[in-house]
Amino acid sequence: MGIFNKLFGKKEKESLDEGLQKTKEGFLSKLTKAIAGKNTVDEEVLDKLEEALVSADVGIETTIKIIERIENRVAKDKYINTSELNRILQEEIEDILVDAPEQSYKDFETPAGNKPYVIMVVGVNGVGKTTTIGKLAYNFKKAGKTVLLGAADTFRAAAVDQLTIWSERVGVPIVKQGMGSDPGAVAFDAVQSGLARNSDVVIIDTAGRLHNKIYLMEELSKINRVVKKIMPGAPHEVLLVLDGSTGQNALEQAKQFTAATDVTALAITKLDGTAKGGVVLAIANLFKIPVKFIGVGEKMEDLLVFDKHEFVDSLLNASKK
Repeated sequence: MGIFNKLFGKKEKESLDEGLQKTKEGFLSKLTKAIAGKNTVDEEVLDKLEEALVSADVGIETTIKIIERIENRVAKDKYINTSELNRILQEEIEDILVDAPEQSYKDFETPAGNKPYVIMVVGVNGVGKTTTIGKLAYNFKKAGKTVLLGAADTFRAAAVDQLTIWSERVGVPIVKQGMGSDPGAVAFDAVQSGLARNSDVVIIDTAGRLHNKIYLMEELSKINRVVKKIMPGAPHEVLLVLDGSTGQNALEQAKQFTAATDVTALAITKLDGTAKGGVVLAIANLFKIPVKFIGVGEKMEDLLVFDKHEFVDSLLNASKK
Protein backbone atom coordinates (compact mmCIF):
# COMPACT_ATOMS: atom_id res chain seq x y z
CA MET A 1 0.00 0.00 0.00
CA GLY A 2 2.98 2.34 -0.15
CA ILE A 3 2.31 5.11 2.38
CA PHE A 4 -0.80 3.43 3.79
CA ASN A 5 0.55 3.35 7.34
CA LYS A 6 1.84 6.92 7.13
CA LEU A 7 -1.38 8.67 6.12
CA PHE A 8 -4.07 6.05 6.52
CA GLY A 9 -4.93 3.75 9.35
CA LYS A 10 -7.42 0.91 9.18
CA LYS A 11 -10.25 3.18 10.33
CA GLU A 12 -9.55 5.80 7.66
CA LYS A 13 -9.33 3.14 4.96
CA GLU A 14 -12.67 1.66 6.02
CA SER A 15 -14.27 5.13 5.94
CA LEU A 16 -12.90 5.68 2.43
CA ASP A 17 -14.15 2.28 1.21
CA GLU A 18 -17.61 2.93 2.63
CA GLY A 19 -17.71 6.52 1.37
CA LEU A 20 -17.00 5.47 -2.22
CA GLN A 21 -19.36 2.48 -2.11
CA LYS A 22 -22.07 3.97 -4.36
CA THR A 23 -19.56 5.04 -7.00
CA LYS A 24 -17.63 1.79 -6.99
CA GLU A 25 -20.76 -0.40 -7.10
CA GLY A 26 -21.84 1.09 -10.40
CA PHE A 27 -18.35 1.32 -11.83
CA LEU A 28 -17.21 -2.16 -10.86
CA SER A 29 -20.40 -3.81 -12.12
CA LYS A 30 -19.88 -2.17 -15.53
CA LEU A 31 -16.20 -3.09 -15.51
CA THR A 32 -17.04 -6.71 -14.67
CA LYS A 33 -19.50 -6.83 -17.58
CA ALA A 34 -16.92 -5.26 -19.89
CA ILE A 35 -14.42 -8.07 -19.39
CA ALA A 36 -16.83 -10.99 -18.96
CA GLY A 37 -15.78 -13.83 -21.26
CA LYS A 38 -12.85 -11.84 -22.64
CA ASN A 39 -9.23 -12.93 -22.68
CA THR A 40 -7.72 -9.76 -24.11
CA VAL A 41 -8.35 -6.03 -23.90
CA ASP A 42 -9.98 -5.37 -27.27
CA GLU A 43 -12.04 -2.51 -28.72
CA GLU A 44 -15.27 -3.80 -27.18
CA VAL A 45 -13.71 -3.90 -23.71
CA LEU A 46 -12.40 -0.35 -24.12
CA ASP A 47 -15.81 0.89 -25.30
CA LYS A 48 -17.48 -0.58 -22.22
CA LEU A 49 -14.74 0.78 -19.98
CA GLU A 50 -15.33 4.21 -21.50
CA GLU A 51 -19.04 3.90 -20.70
CA ALA A 52 -18.24 2.90 -17.09
CA LEU A 53 -15.96 5.91 -16.61
CA VAL A 54 -18.48 8.37 -18.05
CA SER A 55 -21.27 6.95 -15.88
CA ALA A 56 -19.11 7.61 -12.79
CA ASP A 57 -18.89 11.28 -13.93
CA VAL A 58 -15.22 11.12 -14.78
CA GLY A 59 -16.13 13.39 -17.70
CA ILE A 60 -15.61 13.03 -21.46
CA GLU A 61 -12.22 14.73 -21.69
CA THR A 62 -10.69 12.82 -18.78
CA THR A 63 -12.26 9.53 -19.91
CA ILE A 64 -10.80 9.93 -23.41
CA LYS A 65 -7.38 10.64 -21.89
CA ILE A 66 -7.52 7.46 -19.78
CA ILE A 67 -8.76 5.31 -22.69
CA GLU A 68 -6.08 6.66 -25.03
CA ARG A 69 -3.37 5.84 -22.49
CA ILE A 70 -4.64 2.29 -22.13
CA GLU A 71 -4.90 1.92 -25.93
CA ASN A 72 -1.26 3.02 -26.22
CA ARG A 73 -0.21 0.43 -23.66
CA VAL A 74 -2.18 -2.29 -25.44
CA ALA A 75 -0.57 -1.35 -28.76
CA LYS A 76 2.89 -1.20 -27.23
CA ASP A 77 2.67 -4.48 -25.29
CA LYS A 78 0.76 -6.24 -28.11
CA TYR A 79 -1.05 -8.51 -25.68
CA ILE A 80 -2.70 -7.48 -22.44
CA ASN A 81 -5.20 -9.79 -20.80
CA THR A 82 -8.23 -8.60 -18.91
CA SER A 83 -6.81 -9.68 -15.56
CA GLU A 84 -4.17 -6.94 -15.99
CA LEU A 85 -6.72 -4.27 -16.86
CA ASN A 86 -7.51 -3.30 -13.26
CA ARG A 87 -3.82 -2.75 -12.45
CA ILE A 88 -3.22 -0.73 -15.61
CA LEU A 89 -6.37 1.32 -15.02
CA GLN A 90 -5.26 2.07 -11.47
CA GLU A 91 -1.82 3.22 -12.66
CA GLU A 92 -3.26 5.50 -15.35
CA ILE A 93 -5.85 7.05 -13.05
CA GLU A 94 -3.26 7.67 -10.33
CA ASP A 95 -1.04 9.35 -12.92
CA ILE A 96 -3.85 11.79 -13.76
CA LEU A 97 -4.33 12.85 -10.14
CA VAL A 98 -2.12 15.78 -9.21
CA ASP A 99 0.42 15.20 -6.46
CA ALA A 100 0.17 17.57 -3.53
CA PRO A 101 3.20 19.83 -2.98
CA GLU A 102 5.96 18.48 -0.79
CA GLN A 103 4.86 20.88 1.95
CA SER A 104 1.42 19.42 2.42
CA TYR A 105 -0.84 18.04 5.11
CA LYS A 106 0.11 14.76 6.74
CA ASP A 107 -2.30 13.66 9.42
CA PHE A 108 -3.39 17.33 9.67
CA GLU A 109 0.12 18.57 10.31
CA THR A 110 0.68 22.00 8.79
CA PRO A 111 3.70 22.93 6.68
CA ALA A 112 6.58 24.38 8.68
CA GLY A 113 7.56 28.03 8.52
CA ASN A 114 4.20 29.80 8.74
CA LYS A 115 2.47 30.48 12.04
CA PRO A 116 -0.37 30.93 11.90
CA TYR A 117 -0.97 28.90 8.75
CA VAL A 118 -3.78 30.84 7.05
CA ILE A 119 -6.35 28.93 4.99
CA MET A 120 -8.94 30.90 3.01
CA VAL A 121 -11.91 28.69 2.17
CA VAL A 122 -14.00 29.44 -0.93
CA GLY A 123 -16.97 27.77 -2.60
CA VAL A 124 -20.65 28.32 -3.39
CA ASN A 125 -23.34 28.17 -0.74
CA GLY A 126 -24.65 24.66 -0.13
CA VAL A 127 -21.54 22.64 -0.97
CA GLY A 128 -20.70 21.99 2.66
CA LYS A 129 -18.17 24.82 2.98
CA THR A 130 -18.92 25.80 6.57
CA THR A 131 -19.23 22.16 7.64
CA THR A 132 -15.86 21.45 6.04
CA ILE A 133 -14.32 24.34 7.98
CA GLY A 134 -15.76 22.88 11.19
CA LYS A 135 -14.36 19.45 10.38
CA LEU A 136 -10.98 20.96 9.49
CA ALA A 137 -10.91 22.79 12.82
CA TYR A 138 -11.78 19.59 14.67
CA ASN A 139 -9.10 17.54 12.93
CA PHE A 140 -6.38 20.18 13.28
CA LYS A 141 -7.23 20.53 16.97
CA LYS A 142 -7.19 16.74 17.36
CA ALA A 143 -3.69 16.79 15.83
CA GLY A 144 -2.60 19.15 18.62
CA LYS A 145 -2.92 22.45 16.72
CA THR A 146 -4.45 25.64 18.07
CA VAL A 147 -7.10 26.88 15.64
CA LEU A 148 -8.97 30.15 15.13
CA LEU A 149 -11.92 30.72 12.77
CA GLY A 150 -12.74 33.90 10.84
CA ALA A 151 -16.37 34.45 9.80
CA ALA A 152 -15.83 36.58 6.68
CA ASP A 153 -19.06 35.45 4.94
CA THR A 154 -20.88 38.49 6.29
CA PHE A 155 -23.57 38.55 3.61
CA ARG A 156 -25.58 35.79 5.25
CA ALA A 157 -26.40 35.86 8.94
CA ALA A 158 -26.91 32.10 8.76
CA ALA A 159 -23.30 31.61 7.64
CA VAL A 160 -21.92 33.46 10.68
CA ASP A 161 -24.35 31.65 13.00
CA GLN A 162 -23.45 28.26 11.55
CA LEU A 163 -19.72 28.89 11.89
CA THR A 164 -20.26 30.09 15.46
CA ILE A 165 -22.04 26.82 16.27
CA TRP A 166 -19.10 24.88 14.83
CA SER A 167 -16.59 26.94 16.85
CA GLU A 168 -18.50 26.12 20.04
CA ARG A 169 -18.89 22.47 19.08
CA VAL A 170 -15.19 22.03 18.35
CA GLY A 171 -14.04 24.35 21.13
CA VAL A 172 -12.05 26.88 19.12
CA PRO A 173 -12.28 30.71 19.13
CA ILE A 174 -13.96 32.68 16.37
CA VAL A 175 -13.56 36.23 15.07
CA LYS A 176 -16.79 37.71 13.70
CA GLN A 177 -18.63 40.96 13.14
CA GLY A 178 -22.22 41.87 12.35
CA MET A 179 -24.02 40.92 9.14
CA GLY A 180 -23.06 43.25 6.29
CA SER A 181 -19.63 44.03 7.76
CA ASP A 182 -16.64 44.33 5.47
CA PRO A 183 -15.37 40.76 4.82
CA GLY A 184 -11.82 42.06 4.40
CA ALA A 185 -11.95 43.67 7.84
CA VAL A 186 -13.07 40.39 9.40
CA ALA A 187 -10.27 38.49 7.65
CA PHE A 188 -7.75 41.13 8.81
CA ASP A 189 -8.96 40.87 12.41
CA ALA A 190 -8.85 37.07 12.27
CA VAL A 191 -5.21 36.96 11.14
CA GLN A 192 -4.29 39.71 13.61
CA SER A 193 -5.94 37.74 16.42
CA GLY A 194 -4.22 34.56 15.25
CA LEU A 195 -0.84 36.28 15.45
CA ALA A 196 -1.62 37.71 18.90
CA ARG A 197 -2.75 34.31 20.20
CA ASN A 198 0.16 32.50 18.55
CA SER A 199 -2.38 30.22 16.83
CA ASP A 200 -1.16 27.42 14.60
CA VAL A 201 -3.99 27.66 12.08
CA VAL A 202 -6.42 30.41 11.03
CA ILE A 203 -9.31 29.32 8.78
CA ILE A 204 -11.26 32.09 7.05
CA ASP A 205 -14.75 31.52 5.62
CA THR A 206 -15.78 33.60 2.59
CA ALA A 207 -19.03 34.34 0.78
CA GLY A 208 -20.13 31.88 -1.88
CA ARG A 209 -22.02 33.84 -4.51
CA LEU A 210 -21.58 33.21 -8.22
CA HIS A 211 -24.37 35.34 -9.66
CA ASN A 212 -22.04 38.34 -9.85
CA LYS A 213 -18.64 36.98 -10.82
CA ILE A 214 -16.96 40.40 -11.08
CA TYR A 215 -17.99 41.30 -7.53
CA LEU A 216 -16.86 37.88 -6.30
CA MET A 217 -13.44 38.36 -7.88
CA GLU A 218 -13.10 41.82 -6.34
CA GLU A 219 -14.12 40.59 -2.92
CA LEU A 220 -11.74 37.61 -2.88
CA SER A 221 -8.91 39.79 -4.19
CA LYS A 222 -9.57 42.33 -1.44
CA ILE A 223 -9.46 39.65 1.27
CA ASN A 224 -6.16 38.42 -0.17
CA ARG A 225 -4.72 41.94 -0.12
CA VAL A 226 -5.72 42.84 3.43
CA VAL A 227 -4.48 39.50 4.79
CA LYS A 228 -1.11 40.02 3.06
CA LYS A 229 -0.82 43.47 4.67
CA ILE A 230 -0.71 42.00 8.14
CA MET A 231 1.06 38.75 7.21
CA PRO A 232 3.09 38.71 3.97
CA GLY A 233 2.68 35.42 2.11
CA ALA A 234 -0.77 34.75 3.54
CA PRO A 235 -3.19 33.23 2.81
CA HIS A 236 -0.96 30.19 2.52
CA GLU A 237 -3.78 28.04 1.13
CA VAL A 238 -6.88 28.91 -0.88
CA LEU A 239 -9.07 25.85 -0.46
CA LEU A 240 -11.98 25.42 -2.88
CA VAL A 241 -14.81 23.26 -1.53
CA LEU A 242 -16.87 21.38 -4.13
CA ASP A 243 -19.88 19.10 -3.71
CA GLY A 244 -18.96 15.78 -5.32
CA SER A 245 -22.62 14.77 -5.61
CA THR A 246 -23.26 17.55 -8.16
CA GLY A 247 -21.02 15.86 -10.73
CA GLN A 248 -20.34 18.07 -13.72
CA ASN A 249 -21.79 21.15 -11.96
CA ALA A 250 -18.78 20.98 -9.67
CA LEU A 251 -16.58 21.42 -12.75
CA GLU A 252 -18.38 24.65 -13.63
CA GLN A 253 -17.93 25.95 -10.09
CA ALA A 254 -14.24 25.09 -10.27
CA LYS A 255 -13.98 27.14 -13.49
CA GLN A 256 -15.59 30.15 -11.83
CA PHE A 257 -13.47 30.12 -8.70
CA THR A 258 -10.15 29.37 -10.39
CA ALA A 259 -10.87 32.41 -12.57
CA ALA A 260 -11.68 34.52 -9.49
CA THR A 261 -8.75 33.59 -7.27
CA ASP A 262 -5.57 31.54 -7.10
CA VAL A 263 -7.01 28.26 -5.83
CA THR A 264 -4.23 26.09 -4.44
CA ALA A 265 -6.14 23.03 -3.21
CA LEU A 266 -9.50 21.26 -3.35
CA ALA A 267 -11.81 19.65 -0.83
CA ILE A 268 -14.45 17.39 -2.38
CA THR A 269 -17.46 16.79 -0.11
CA LYS A 270 -20.47 14.44 0.02
CA LEU A 271 -18.81 11.57 -1.85
CA ASP A 272 -20.61 9.09 0.38
CA GLY A 273 -24.03 10.00 -1.01
CA THR A 274 -23.29 9.80 -4.73
CA ALA A 275 -22.37 7.46 -7.56
CA LYS A 276 -20.52 10.38 -9.18
CA GLY A 277 -17.25 10.09 -7.27
CA GLY A 278 -15.36 9.99 -10.55
CA VAL A 279 -15.75 13.78 -10.72
CA VAL A 280 -12.66 13.94 -8.47
CA LEU A 281 -10.65 12.62 -11.43
CA ALA A 282 -12.21 15.07 -13.87
CA ILE A 283 -11.51 18.10 -11.67
CA ALA A 284 -7.94 17.08 -10.89
CA ASN A 285 -7.21 16.41 -14.58
CA LEU A 286 -8.75 19.62 -15.96
CA PHE A 287 -7.50 22.10 -13.37
CA LYS A 288 -4.22 20.50 -12.27
CA ILE A 289 -4.99 21.40 -8.67
CA PRO A 290 -4.29 18.88 -5.91
CA VAL A 291 -7.16 17.41 -3.90
CA LYS A 292 -6.22 17.82 -0.22
CA PHE A 293 -9.37 16.59 1.53
CA ILE A 294 -12.44 14.47 0.78
CA GLY A 295 -15.66 14.24 2.76
CA VAL A 296 -17.04 10.70 3.05
CA GLY A 297 -19.64 11.03 5.81
CA GLU A 298 -21.38 13.20 8.38
CA LYS A 299 -19.05 12.62 11.33
CA MET A 300 -16.25 15.09 12.05
CA GLU A 301 -13.75 12.28 11.49
CA ASP A 302 -15.15 11.72 7.99
CA LEU A 303 -13.07 14.48 6.44
CA LEU A 304 -10.01 12.58 5.22
CA VAL A 305 -6.62 13.75 4.03
CA PHE A 306 -6.63 12.72 0.37
CA ASP A 307 -4.17 10.09 -0.80
CA LYS A 308 -4.47 9.26 -4.49
CA HIS A 309 -3.21 5.68 -4.18
CA GLU A 310 -5.73 4.80 -1.46
CA PHE A 311 -8.53 6.62 -3.32
CA VAL A 312 -7.98 4.70 -6.56
CA ASP A 313 -7.49 1.45 -4.66
CA SER A 314 -10.86 1.94 -2.94
CA LEU A 315 -12.52 2.92 -6.22
CA LEU A 316 -11.31 -0.10 -8.21
CA ASN A 317 -11.30 -2.88 -5.67
CA ALA A 318 -14.26 -4.54 -4.07
CA SER A 319 -14.52 -4.05 -0.29
CA LYS A 320 -12.62 -6.65 1.63
CA LYS A 321 -14.62 -8.20 4.46
